[in-house]
Amino acid sequence: MPAYLLILLALVSRLMPHPAWLNFTAVGGALLYFGARRSWREMLAPLAALMATDYFLTVYSYSYPFRWQSYVTTWAWYLMAMALGHILLHARTTWLRVAAGIVLGPTSFFLVSNYAVWTTGEMYPRTLAGLTTCFAAALPFYGRDLISTGIVAGLAFGVPVLIRRYRGAEPQPVLAGK
Repeated sequence: MPAYLLILLALVSRLMPHPAWLNFTAVGGALLYFGARRSWREMLAPLAALMATDYFLTVYSYSYPFRWQSYVTTWAWYLMAMALGHILLHARTTWLRVAAGIVLGPTSFFLVSNYAVWTTGEMYPRTLAGLTTCFAAALPFYGRDLISTGIVAGLAFGVPVLIRRYRGAEPQPVLAGK
């Protein structure tokens, strides 16, 4: 259940108006957590919900025509982020594995999505300088994605551990005379 609630939070964080400088979404952390906690066959529901969100934002928020071809890379990354969570964190979850997922998720999105923008778009010349400019322009978004993924995944994986430790902690007896 928490995995589905986190996907709902991710959807709301994308749809909720926020200032451009914030650019905070729960998508990366939610997908990582969902992949770690759910089965492979359950991954289609979050994918469909995020695809619908992409359609809604493109058509109704940004007023652009929707071209599904423009989103194939993003949709593939949604699946890859859940697969990363499943492969890296499903069987064994440690703080080091969670940290690796937090870094690998946003970094892979940064590399894959910006490379796709450079190769398929018209914004940057298809030269090494154009590729460099494309990646440089996306660095602020990468930093915010890294932070938001760290916050969401850190809380999603960390809070249950803290609760278990708090509930499992027995009060230590006070020894007389010491």
